[in-house]
Amino acid sequence: MSEVIEKVHTFIEPMIEGTDIFIVSIKLKPINNIKVFLDADSGLTIEKIASINRRLYHLVQEELFPEGDFSLEVSSPGIDEPLLQMRQYKKNVGRKVLVTSNEDVETTGMLKEMTDEHIVLEVKVPKVKEPVIKEIPFTDIKKTVVQIIF
Repeated sequence: MSEVIEKVHTFIEPMIEGTDIFIVSIKLKPINNIKVFLDADSGLTIEKIASINRRLYHLVQEELFPEGDFSLEVSSPGIDEPLLQMRQYKKNVGRKVLVTSNEDVETTGMLKEMTDEHIVLEVKVPKVKEPVIKEIPFTDIKKTVVQIIF
């Protein structure tokens, strides 16, 4: 199973080299359903995803499943998916996020900055005029999800 994921990873790398596109995750579900999640620093268009999907499909069929007994889905992670890569955090600086700690404590705030070790949130506290700045180490984060503001 992990051999398929590794092979798919090696197929994608040259396709995205020199671009701002990066791999978020690759999953293999039962009955050879391959799910590839990509993102890009400047946003990922449907045209870019479709192009990679077409090229990747042919490679997977030729190299891994010549009988065609597989399915391939290439997409960006859904808006409700947690951030998994450091580049995703960097890309979302300035956006509202919901951070769940390892102890299941939730904190919502504006992602102000990030380093290799932590993120900095600007958190509005009820009955306090000025927002509070909160530094959260990555080691304390269970998940972070971007919040949509309507």
